[in-house]
Amino acid sequence: MSMSSAMNAGVSGLAANATRLATISDNIANSGTYGYKRMEAEFDSFVLNQHRTAGIYSAGGVRASTHRVIDEDGALVTTTHPLDIAVSGGGMLPVTSAVDLDNGFQDLPFMMTRTASFRPDNNGVLRTDSGLVLMGWPAGSDGTVPLNARDSVGALEPVRLAVNQTAGDPTTYVNLGVNLPATETEPTASGDPRSLKIEYFGNLGTSESLNITFTPNTSDATGMSSTWTMEIRDSAADPASNLIGSYEVVFDESAANGGSIASVTTLGGGAYDPVTGVLPLTLADGEIDLFIGTPLGATGLRQLSASFSPTNISKNGSPVGQLAGVAIDEDGFLKATYDTGFVKTLYQIPLVDVPNENGLISTDAQAFKISTTSGNFFLWDAGDGPTGSVQGYAREASTTDVAQELTHLIQTQRAYSSNAKIIQTVDEMLQETTNIKR
Repeated sequence: MSMSSAMNAGVSGLAANATRLATISDNIANSGTYGYKRMEAEFDSFVLNQHRTAGIYSAGGVRASTHRVIDEDGALVTTTHPLDIAVSGGGMLPVTSAVDLDNGFQDLPFMMTRTASFRPDNNGVLRTDSGLVLMGWPAGSDGTVPLNARDSVGALEPVRLAVNQTAGDPTTYVNLGVNLPATETEPTASGDPRSLKIEYFGNLGTSESLNITFTPNTSDATGMSSTWTMEIRDSAADPASNLIGSYEVVFDESAANGGSIASVTTLGGGAYDPVTGVLPLTLADGEIDLFIGTPLGATGLRQLSASFSPTNISKNGSPVGQLAGVAIDEDGFLKATYDTGFVKTLYQIPLVDVPNENGLISTDAQAFKISTTSGNFFLWDAGDGPTGSVQGYAREASTTDVAQELTHLIQTQRAYSSNAKIIQTVDEMLQETTNIKR
C-alpha cells in the first residue's frame, strides 16, 4: 500500500510540475506582450487518512492550482502614438468585441483591459488589431458629457471618429474692451459716431460680424455729458432690420471711479445684466453674450480722455475645420483638435473597477470579463475613487520577470526529475519484490 502510494505521489508530482512548467512557459513567451498578467502555479499537499498506530503511511501527493495575478501593474512604456493608451494606477479601460460589433449585434459583450493600441478603422471605430473596441460616453455638441449610470454599460458606445471629421465652433461669448474719448461728449464736439466691427462664427461655421456704433451725446451745454448711445447690428440679418440692440451708456466722472460705467439703459434688444455685465444678443445665426463691463468695474467699456481704441476684444468660436488629431487626457476625455485650432471633446472614457481583480475571467488579447468571484463593476471618472489616470502615448509592459521565471524553471526541472526518480525507485523496489518468489 505504501509503495504504490509513493508511486502515485510521484505521478502527481510530475503532473503538478508539468502544470507549473506550462505557466512558466506562458509567462516567458509573453514577457514582451503589452498588458500581459503573469500566471502563478501553487502546490497544495493532498493528505490521506493515516493509520499511525499501525505504522503505515500512505503518500497523498500534491495537486497544483493556477491563477493569474491581475492586480499587479506593469511598468508604463512611452510610445509615439496618442491612441496608445494605458492606465496609471487602479482601474481598467472598457472595451467590447470587434467581431460582435461587425456582426451587428445589439448586445455587445462588456470587457476591460489595462492597455491597448487603438487605431480608427474604415468606419472610424477605435479598435485594436486583436479585436478590442474602445467604449466611452459620447459628449454633446457643446463638449459636455451628460450624467450616466455608473453601474450599467447601457450608455457606453463604441468610440467613433468618422462623424467628427469636420466641425465648427460657433461663437457664444464676446468680451468687448473699448476706450471712448471723453472729450467727444462736450457740446462743442463734432458728435460723429465711432464704429467697430467684430467677427463672429455662426452655428454653421459662417463668418459674420457685429457692427457696433458709439454715438456721443453732446446735448449737455454745461460740459461733458459722459453719455453714449451704443447700437449693435448683425451682418447676417436683413440690412433693413439688422438692429439687434440699442443701449444708453453713462460713465462715471468721480475721482475714485472715473472712466467706469455708471449705468446702462436698455433702449432695445436684450436687457443688460448689471451683475454679469452682459448683453444677451439674439442673432440671425445664433445667440451671443456680449460682455461690456459691470457698473464701476475696471474692464469692458471705458471713457477716458484718449483716442477711440479697442483695448481688449476677445471671443470664443472658430470657423469650420478639418480633423487634425485626436488625443486622450489624464481625465479620460478623448479630444479632437482641428486645423483651425479648435479643440472639441468627443467622448469620456470611464475607468472600470471591481472588488476583486484577480477573480476576473481572462480572455484573449489581454482582456478580462466579470465573474462571480470578481464582484460587480463600477464606472468611475478617471482619478476618482480607487482609479488612477489615463495615459496616452503609453503602454503597460508585461508583469513577467524573466530572471525570476528562469529561476522557477530550474527549480521545476529539478523537482520534475526528482519525482521521476521516485517512480524509478518504486519500480526497482517492486522488481526486487517480484524476485523474492524466484
